[in-house]
Amino acid sequence: MSETVQSLRHKIEGATELGSVVRTMKALSASGIAQYERAVASLDEYYRAVELGLIACLRSKEAGRVQRSGNLCAVVFGSDQGLAGQFNEVLADFVVARLEQETSEKHVLVIGERMQGYLESYRMTRSFAVPNSIAAVSKATGRILEALEADGAGRVYVFHNRPQAGSAYEPVMQRLLPLDAAWQAGLARKHWPSGNLPEVIGEETLKALIREYLFISLFRACAESLASENAARLNAMQRAEKNIEELLEFLNQDFHHLRQAGIDEELFDVIAGYELLAGKATAIL
Repeated sequence: MSETVQSLRHKIEGATELGSVVRTMKALSASGIAQYERAVASLDEYYRAVELGLIACLRSKEAGRVQRSGNLCAVVFGSDQGLAGQFNEVLADFVVARLEQETSEKHVLVIGERMQGYLESYRMTRSFAVPNSIAAVSKATGRILEALEADGAGRVYVFHNRPQAGSAYEPVMQRLLPLDAAWQAGLARKHWPSGNLPEVIGEETLKALIREYLFISLFRACAESLASENAARLNAMQRAEKNIEELLEFLNQDFHHLRQAGIDEELFDVIAGYELLAGKATAIL
């Protein structure tokens, strides 16, 4: 009996400690969501400035010089860490379904060790670790952009999970390259905030703005993926916390019932012993 009570006590202590870990991970995930969502929001003004620069270039004599050709490369943002539910599985299914529509040779550039196993049927040109801070996102984005330029990728699709309301997320795709005639025409038609366009000097201006456009797009995708990963982990930790609370309630009930049963048994033994002794004393008298 005492060993069973002791075993339950150990289980309760273990579940309590696990609950403490889960609450800590919940707090870290919630903090991560806010951090990366703020980073995405902070890009809006900078993106608008880059977009205005591109509009000015595409309405000038430099327009039409941004075509690129090359192979198809899919940049996929996954995760390195677990405890995030089906974060990688959902995105991998979305990537495979989309790439199956392409007939040309397909390469993948994967961010996140756990995602690599889901896309091993494709030729993997590069792989990177998932950045763990906003500063690291900037560095990782720069390395990804350098890898794409080194590989001569002409068609680039970016796949990642994007946060939704609450703790939800959904897989999305963005085509970064090529910056074809349709893309240029659509951007050139956008409203310019004043009556006069600035003068664009040199083709290098357009190239620099295009690189900034690509950098911002990759940075945003990475930050949104990290926010989604933290949202997925928060959701998983909330489910785990609920399960632990239910388990603790069950274990505590069993523990108290078992202790009460042991106490009752000891009381019955004491009463039985007392009655036996009382009976012997009466017999002697």
